[in-house]
Formats: sequence, structure tokens, C-alpha cells
Amino acid sequence: MKSHQQQQHHHHHQKGATSLFPKWHVINTFSYFFLFACGVAAGVFLNSYLKNVSFDLHLTKFSISPSPSPPTTSATHNNTTAAAAVGGGCENRQEKIVVEVPVPVLPPPPPPAGRVGLSEYLKVAAEAMHDMEEEELLWRASMVAKVKEYPFPRVPKVAFLFLTKGPMLMAPMWELFFKGNQGLYSIYIHSSPSYVASPDESPLFRARRIPSQVVTWGKFNMVEAERRLLANALLDVANQRFVLLSEACIPLFNFSTVYDYLINSNQVYVEAYDTADARTRYHPDLMPEITLPDWRKGSQWFEIDRDLALEVVSDRRYFPKFQGFCRNKPCYADEHYLPTYFVIEHTGKMSNRSLTWVDWSAGGIHPNRYVRGEVTEEFLEKLRSGSGECLYNGKKTTTCFLFARKFLTTSLVRLLRYAPKVMHFNP
Repeated sequence: MKSHQQQQHHHHHQKGATSLFPKWHVINTFSYFFLFACGVAAGVFLNSYLKNVSFDLHLTKFSISPSPSPPTTSATHNNTTAAAAVGGGCENRQEKIVVEVPVPVLPPPPPPAGRVGLSEYLKVAAEAMHDMEEEELLWRASMVAKVKEYPFPRVPKVAFLFLTKGPMLMAPMWELFFKGNQGLYSIYIHSSPSYVASPDESPLFRARRIPSQVVTWGKFNMVEAERRLLANALLDVANQRFVLLSEACIPLFNFSTVYDYLINSNQVYVEAYDTADARTRYHPDLMPEITLPDWRKGSQWFEIDRDLALEVVSDRRYFPKFQGFCRNKPCYADEHYLPTYFVIEHTGKMSNRSLTWVDWSAGGIHPNRYVRGEVTEEFLEKLRSGSGECLYNGKKTTTCFLFARKFLTTSLVRLLRYAPKVMHFNP
């Protein structure tokens, strides 16, 4: 039998335990609810944050860590801040929500379509236009490789340089000449910058006009225009022979004949004559680089090889003398510069004959010009082989002129009628 005192103590203990249980239950429930609220608040904040992150970025890590150390490449948000934003109460929790967002990884570049070898690298633009200044162009054109052998297959081309006032007057004739010979020639045209090519211009000459300056016929800058044409043509390493012609010139043979004749020649078409008339144009201001015995005269229309073209655009000894003297004096540099320069430096390379046939029989300061009625089959045959004999690679030949000049546009109709038969153009 328990004593009355022990029974009272036991009854009191049970009553206290019964009264404490609801209190602890309420406290635990409130704690869980509070923690749940904190979690919801953190989730809302995190969800709002992630919505502001670019979808292009790759989420690589999301963690809840008690560590206070900050991540290396991400934004760190303290949980206490998030809790404060929704009413506070989580200040004693030190967890940090760590979101690491690395720098986006770009895809690797696509592999090259094929090997870009030296021949592709050296190819020039399809159009002749560029934005190089004069000195930049001449410097670029004067570059030459010391190794003469080409490390890739190469078909040599003949560069046709046309110095014109405006349009290519004989374009239909030249179309017949070049037809079927793509890849064996290049075309460059220097015309007055005031000339605007017609939309109906022949496709053969479209986009072949180089950046030009004003050309005054018979004055010094004619030589500058010639050098500019040469410099542009030298940018194409395939060009091996360079022919300077005017818009009044026509071919006397088909392309194959002209091409073979020039590519296989060991001399160039530059004429240089020492005449009394030429000496009257000499001036002592040209000394000491150019003396009277060196002074020569010749046609401005020429044909030279690549080595000599490089020498012309690189000349810093004789050209400046003409440049300084001939601008304001009637020395006609276009008739004297190349003949004089070649006599001094490259005599052995000159054939000393003209590239173009022309008729001076009427006298005067200009040769005869040809119109429609003068063009016949017999006349064209005479131009081709009726000029006597000359030397080619040390042997006699009757093919003395490859081109003829001073043909007016009125002669074009008959030229188109007879030239294909006489000159054996490709059909």
C-alpha cells in the first residue's frame, strides 16, 4: 500500500506531464511551420533569381552549403537576406544558397573547307578596283620572290593594259579576239576618272577599270598612268607579259598566235631611236643621271616581261628626274622615259621595234587614221605581213607587228566582217 503522500506525488507528476505535452506539441508544430515558411521564401527568391538568368547559360551547380566561402564564378545570396525579404525570422540560420553560372562555352569553329595553299592565297580580287594609295600600290607591286621557281602549277598570262580617254571603242573586235581563251589573259583599263562606264558596257571590260587619276594626253602623267597600269597588273603573279595599247588599237592576229609569240620571246617590244628631233627635247637639268648620248625617243605603246615591269615600277633613279623636269616643260615623257631608261639599263632586252603598226606616210605630227571605207581584206593582210622582215629570237620573220592603231569607230562594222576570216579568230 502506497502512502497517501506518495499517491499525491504520483498524481501530481502525471498531471504535470499531461499539461506539458500540448505545449511542446504546439512549439514543435510552430517550428516546423516556421522552417517550412523559410524554405518557401527561399524557394520563391531563388525562382525569381533564376528567371533573370539567361537561358543561354549552362547551370552546372546548385547547392546549399553551410560553408561561408564564396563561389568562384557565380552570384552568392545569403539565406538571411531572403528571409528578411519575406518577414524575417531566419537570422540564426547561416546557410548560403550558391548558384554557380560559368562563362558560356562557344562551339568550336567549323573545320576549313579545304587547304588554302599559296596559289589560293596569292589570288587577286575578281575586280580591278582597290583603295590603295599610289605609293602603297607601287610598293606592293614591286615585291618579288628571290626563289624564281614557282611552288605550284602556274599557267602564264598576258596582261592587256588599255590606256583610254573613255569607253573601249573597239570592244566587239576585242571580244572576238579573246573568245575561248579564258585563263590566258588579264585586262586592265585606265580611263579618266570623270568617265562613268555605261551599264551596257561589254562584260569583258566590266569591273576591269583600275583606280585612276586625270590623264592629259602628251603630258607627263601619261607615264604615271602607264606605271599605275603595270603596278595593278603585277599584283597577279600569273601575269608574265604586259602589253600597253589604246582604245584605237586592234589585233592583227588571233589570240593563240599573239600569246605564243609573246610568251616565247626572249626580247621585248620597246623601240628607242637617237634622232636629231629627239635631241632637241633634251635638257641639261636631266644630268647627271641622264646624259645627251643616252637620250632616246620611241613609241609609248610597248610590250615587256615581268622582270622589266618590276624594274619600271621600282625605278627611283630615272623616273624622279622626268617627274621633276617634264611636268612644266615640253619633253614628252611618254615618248622618252622608257626608251631612255631601257637604253641605259636594259639595252640587251630590247627588240628596238614597235608593237603597233601605224602609218606616218602623210607627214605631220599625227599618223593616219582609218575609217570605214579603208578597211578591206587586202588592207588587213597588208598590215599583217606586208611590212618587210624583222627579227624574232634572232631569226627573220614577217610577223613584225602584232597590233595596229588609229582605227575610228566608223571602221568597226567592216572590221567585224573581215577580221574573223583574215585573222582566224576562234569561232
